[in-house]
Amino acid sequence: MFLLANLVSALAQIVGLALQIYMWIIIIRAIISWVNPDLSNPIVQFLYRSTEPVLRPIRRILPITWGIDFSPLVVILAIIFLDQFLVASLRDLAWRLR
Repeated sequence: MFLLANLVSALAQIVGLALQIYMWIIIIRAIISWVNPDLSNPIVQFLYRSTEPVLRPIRRILPITWGIDFSPLVVILAIIFLDQFLVASLRDLAWRLR
């Protein structure tokens, strides 16, 4: 049973790390959007391609008000929720399987 517990624990760590990395990608994209980024820059293209599929549906629901796009904030809050709920639940499951 300890093998399954280790597997679930490793999965929790990977999911937590992936969520943290994606949160930083969202934050960097939001900061870059404050300036006039060069859209031909490969880093900017990566940031836009990796975040736009998540941000676009939220923008449809939550319109831009007063020139402020709140969709990155909503995604960051969702990532924090997933980290606190999903990753913590996986860690608790791994602990109970030991």
